[in-house]
Amino acid sequence: MADTATSSSSSGGGQDRGPRRDSRSGGAREGGGGRKFFRRKKVCKFCVEKIDSINYKDVRLLSGFVAERGKIVPRRLTGVCTPHQRRLSEAIKQARNIALLPFAARF
Repeated sequence: MADTATSSSSSGGGQDRGPRRDSRSGGAREGGGGRKFFRRKKVCKFCVEKIDSINYKDVRLLSGFVAERGKIVPRRLTGVCTPHQRRLSEAIKQARNIALLPFAARF
């Protein structure tokens, strides 16, 4: 009786972690027959096209980096490098202040 009590408390203590880890990891990454997903490395649009200055008046360019809700899209999604993301966010903020870009989306 005492042996079953210790085994039930020890199994609830964290020794049975194997199945949970397997269910959370991606099945295709394990090599389980699924097609492997290849994520392409994102490159900075401004570096590739050699755009030196990001102008706040270029609304067509800036609107590509603003989400539908009006938020600035982060670097990890757009692939823009850090210095250009800083200039881009400053240009978007300037364009918002003089009403070229909206602060928020219309509902």
